[in-house]
Amino acid sequence: METMEKEKKKRFIGVYDYTVVLTYISLCFTVIGMTQAIEKHFKIAIVLLALSGLCDMFDGKIARTKKNRTEVEKLFGMQIDSLCDVVCFGIYPAMICWLLGVKGTLGWLLICFYCVCSVIRLAFFNVLETKRQQEEEGANKYYHGLPITSMAVVLPLVFMIQTFISDDLFQIVLHVTLFVVGLLFIWDFKLKKPNNMQLTILVLVVAAAVVIMILFSRYRLPKWNFPNTGFFHRLGKLVAK
Repeated sequence: METMEKEKKKRFIGVYDYTVVLTYISLCFTVIGMTQAIEKHFKIAIVLLALSGLCDMFDGKIARTKKNRTEVEKLFGMQIDSLCDVVCFGIYPAMICWLLGVKGTLGWLLICFYCVCSVIRLAFFNVLETKRQQEEEGANKYYHGLPITSMAVVLPLVFMIQTFISDDLFQIVLHVTLFVVGLLFIWDFKLKKPNNMQLTILVLVVAAAVVIMILFSRYRLPKWNFPNTGFFHRLGKLVAK
């Protein structure tokens, strides 16, 4: 019986327990957010970016509650977290900024710079954290460089500012944000990780920014009438025949 259970566990690669659930949810928020950004539903896209950041903020804490994690599970969790972060807080914010108007030659340069810096930052984290876990237990108390998740805080705040400034000035702020945040990803400085109280304050600040954005932003929320189009529409016609 035990042998059969072990064989069943080996049929799927990867880890599927509660230690990585928030990471997967974070990625799902991002994928949905990308579709909304393409449709120019920027308010929803920013909200989903903030939710993705919220998931990432606590996935490590939840993972560390499992005391009997194997080395393979720890390494998998670290790798899957970084891979999802590349999409959620590297590519996704850059995509939003592009769609908001960071375009042309300068826009290409800034978006490429931001994405390259985010990948460098995550690769460095993986190397540093793998080495650290071999030498000591527990979580690291400091970040080296600005954590890539910071964009889930910065961009909602920037988008909130958009409600109070002109469109031209907003474009400048977006350009500067991509450059400064990307630079801080690779800048060699130590940043102490926030405690629970500081995390709570950070969440409340982002939540307030999101509420202000939803209420006062010039971008409109779409009407959710869920039109019967696309695959299900064609499928319905096929079944009707």
